[in-house]
Amino acid sequence: MFKTYRTGAAGALLDEYEKIINEFLGAINDISNDELVTIVDKQTADLNCQSVQSILAHVVRAVYAYAIYIRNIRGAEMDKPAIKFQLSVNDYQSDLKNAFAFTVETFENINDNELEEPDNSKKIMTSWGQSYDIEQIMEHAIVHILRHKRQIEKFKLELRKKE
Repeated sequence: MFKTYRTGAAGALLDEYEKIINEFLGAINDISNDELVTIVDKQTADLNCQSVQSILAHVVRAVYAYAIYIRNIRGAEMDKPAIKFQLSVNDYQSDLKNAFAFTVETFENINDNELEEPDNSKKIMTSWGQSYDIEQIMEHAIVHILRHKRQIEKFKLELRKKE
């Protein structure tokens, strides 16, 4: 299989993000509509982590949010999207592909020398109080997908151990 790599450091970040999003899409491919909406973690207070559905809604919103943070630090004035609950994995897969395309579009005019920002006053301030430059928020975005992929894999084991 032939793979085309994007150029530069920004391209590498997008390639790795795309790679893990594709792995994530594969990990959710076999989840039924019933499994999607089943509450798996009844103990957590985090509404984003109770079911596969809540995790997927959170992940889709986050993929958009990271790109919007980058757009906003560069002068846009956009709000993060609302959480959107879907009733099928196919809808979430489509949403994630669209969110990644939005991220790629975000990077169209970003040069590699703009990725790192040592001046804290020019960094992205997140809703959870952490400040990042563009490279750091993309690294966080990649790990965010990895963490929720792992969480969904554990949920699948829990959902299927009763079978």
